[in-house]
Amino acid sequence: MKIKTGDNVKVLSGRDNGKTGKVIQVLKSKSNGQNYVVVEGVNLRKKHLKTQRSGEKGQTIELSFPIHISNVMIIDPNTKKSTRVGFKMEGSEKKRVSKKSGEFI
Repeated sequence: MKIKTGDNVKVLSGRDNGKTGKVIQVLKSKSNGQNYVVVEGVNLRKKHLKTQRSGEKGQTIELSFPIHISNVMIIDPNTKKSTRVGFKMEGSEKKRVSKKSGEFI
């Protein structure tokens, strides 16, 4: 997979176009085999929580919901611009490489 947890990414399309954030979670759908990412501070939705005990008040919290992996692009740590990702073998290890700068990610 080209995008992993902890990567900094830029959103390419949708309501949050142009925003950047850190990948919290990478998800794979079992029903259709598609990949999704949860990005910190992007695609925020409000979720209403019921009271757990009587006498307490309910809550409204904001959560980051998943977006499709094709709508984000990884940010090159050297140039700070969005870039595509390739792979190169270094010894016996397969490592991710930035297509813009040619550096390892």
